Amino acid sequence: MITTDYVSTFSGNRFYPLVPRIDRVAIEDIAHGLAYQCRFNGQTREFYSVAQHSLVVASLVAPHQRMAALLHDAAEAYLGDMVKPLKVLLPEFGVLEERVTDIIAAAFRLDFSDYGPIKRADLIALATEKRDLMPHSAERWAYLDDIAALPGAIVPMSPGQAKFCFLEMYARLDAERAACARS
Repeated sequence: MITTDYVSTFSGNRFYPLVPRIDRVAIEDIAHGLAYQCRFNGQTREFYSVAQHSLVVASLVAPHQRMAALLHDAAEAYLGDMVKPLKVLLPEFGVLEERVTDIIAAAFRLDFSDYGPIKRADLIALATEKRDLMPHSAERWAYLDDIAALPGAIVPMSPGQAKFCFLEMYARLDAERAACARS
């Protein structure tokens, strides 16, 4: 039996989960993986991608934090979006996710040291997603007690739309960052 120790990405790169490394971190792989991955293990009213969630989070932070916010869940493009109850039961997954996040941060020159505003934006997005996409999840989520959902309703995008918008925002933020570095 032939086995591989890597997962192939959309663009043909390789991700090695047992010894976390990515032969080439590519924004195309991240955008594609996140756009075709449904939040909440697909237990939503309709398909809603991690890419669209990332766009919402990025829209809620200060301009200098938008790139980090856009890529805050980028490791999920390589590892999948594990639901919170399972993450608690599988602490080694959290360690792996942190390593992959570090690889991605280095590849895109991201600084996650001031994560508080991104985490708050993530929770605002989560409160909105719970309200709009999970109509049968009426129970209290204690970590959302002091978090107000956004006033507008989420309109889910198709995976193709979400990928396009994700790549478009990435390109704009990358160009802005390059312009700032030149000046």
